[in-house]
Amino acid sequence: MFARRSALFLLAILLLPPGGSSPAFAQDKTLTVFAAASMKNALDQVNAAFAKKTGIKVVASYAASSALMKQIEQGAPADVFVSADLAWMDYGAQKKVIRDETRVNLLGNRLALIAPKDSKIGNVAIRQGFDLARLAGDGRIATGDVQAVPAGKYAKAALERLGSWQAAAPKLAMTESVRAALALVSRGEAPLGIVYETDARVDPGVKIVGTFPADSHEPITYPVAATASAKPDVTAYLAFLRSPEAKAIFEKYGFTFLIRPTS
Repeated sequence: MFARRSALFLLAILLLPPGGSSPAFAQDKTLTVFAAASMKNALDQVNAAFAKKTGIKVVASYAASSALMKQIEQGAPADVFVSADLAWMDYGAQKKVIRDETRVNLLGNRLALIAPKDSKIGNVAIRQGFDLARLAGDGRIATGDVQAVPAGKYAKAALERLGSWQAAAPKLAMTESVRAALALVSRGEAPLGIVYETDARVDPGVKIVGTFPADSHEPITYPVAATASAKPDVTAYLAFLRSPEAKAIFEKYGFTFLIRPTS
């Protein structure tokens, strides 16, 4: 009897597909999403809701949109790309690493001036000619890299339009992502920072002291698209991002939902 059981066990092992996985486990029910760092809190909750509804797990990687797109261009195995600006999605389309027909402008955001929560800086009127450099004193102004990170690019555009760039530029502490800039202010390592309003709302270590006028920079837009190498399950995920359930989560975190939700 023992010999027979051993033979059957050996036969079962031999019949397994390469890698030792049974057919049930061989089906890959995981999607990989590369998303702008500012989306982490909201998108984590959206992804959990999607997984609960469909049984498809979503693994998210968060960083600056610029860094993520460069990784996708170099062959990183992502199924979805969510950018914090149109430029990096446009770049992906030009390089043919996204499926342009799946692209949609999903969310909007606002640019905010923040300070540590215990800062003595009160409400700041951000308007033409406001003196950000003087407000920072001997400290630095944290924001994303103004050449690559969307938050930094928006910040530079706003400061230029308001006539504050020349004086403020030498005081910028430029970081690899908007969340890194947020952390500098939250830890008290910078007295001021320019981040998205949604970032400030999820970090109890900072407070918003001013909001940049909407017309001081291009609209902050988050486009989403499937990558050229996306798995078939990506269709269900992109549909869920447009659902009323996802809309409620994104709006809870302060994002503006730019499209009509689908059922």
